[in-house]
Amino acid sequence: MTAQRTLGSTGLGVSPIGLGLAALGRPGYITVGHADDLGSDRGRDAMEYRAHAVLDAAYARGIRYFDVARSYGRAEEFLASWLARRAIPPGSVTVGSKWGYTYTADWRVDAPTHEVKSHTLPVFTRQLGESRAILGAHLALYQIHSATLESGVLDDTSIIDALAEARRGGLRIGLTVSGPSQADTIWRALDVRRDGARVFDAVQATWNLLERSVEPAVSAAHAEGFGIIVKEALANGRLTTRGTNAVRDAWMDPLAREAERLGVSVDALALASALAQPWADVVLSGAATTWQLESNVGASGVVIPNETSVALQALTMRSEEYWRVRSALPWN
Repeated sequence: MTAQRTLGSTGLGVSPIGLGLAALGRPGYITVGHADDLGSDRGRDAMEYRAHAVLDAAYARGIRYFDVARSYGRAEEFLASWLARRAIPPGSVTVGSKWGYTYTADWRVDAPTHEVKSHTLPVFTRQLGESRAILGAHLALYQIHSATLESGVLDDTSIIDALAEARRGGLRIGLTVSGPSQADTIWRALDVRRDGARVFDAVQATWNLLERSVEPAVSAAHAEGFGIIVKEALANGRLTTRGTNAVRDAWMDPLAREAERLGVSVDALALASALAQPWADVVLSGAATTWQLESNVGASGVVIPNETSVALQALTMRSEEYWRVRSALPWN
């Protein structure tokens, strides 16, 4: 993997590829083929063992940014136990977590509701305490999970004051965004200040070959010194061989064709396309197995010719259509 870099102007050291534990911390998730990745044993111990194996592989390949959330089942706990067992000191890796969703599935894949969203001050206070208790000094970046203009979280004085206080206490503060209006949320976040100081240090946004609408907003945020983290670069598995084989739509042909021409995996090419964006500091892998992780990390060595970039433009969807399809993805 290429040399480490700094996450925007945060001072936090990160790797170009990070590991997100959304698919590793709970038995249910919306990535295509997730059930096959987990196998038949989805007990807590088996899940922790699997998470540690992927974390070991990631660390060995130079990954130094790890992404978790309060709603990712036991992801924070699995990451914390791995950090402790490997005796990895705070500061040698960067850990980002999130608040705003509460995991409610109780380890069931068939749960009617997997997580509940609430962007209120009591939830922030409770979940920050929980994250700190689990991750300790490793916790470096704390983000609003899926902030939207509709939730009002960016206009809630009490929450902004609490975020600013946490920032003064040493945490870096960020927000993640989703949905067809994610760019609007970023534009609003750029203006949020307390006592003349910017409240947010980073933004984590969805960008991939299918959904590119956020580009102007993240480019502007990057120019302002925000750290930019790219999530869902593989579109929840749709930009992998599983997705291309399952969908078989003509608009997916350029990805498979260009990957074959360059002699790389489909997922590596999709991730490399995100890494090639000049504003991207970290691109998250959502690998649930070591072989997925190894394939994903291959993206760091992919050089994308101009003709390939032009060909891959054909995959771009209307933002509203992309998010409509994503919202219909089943858990597991």
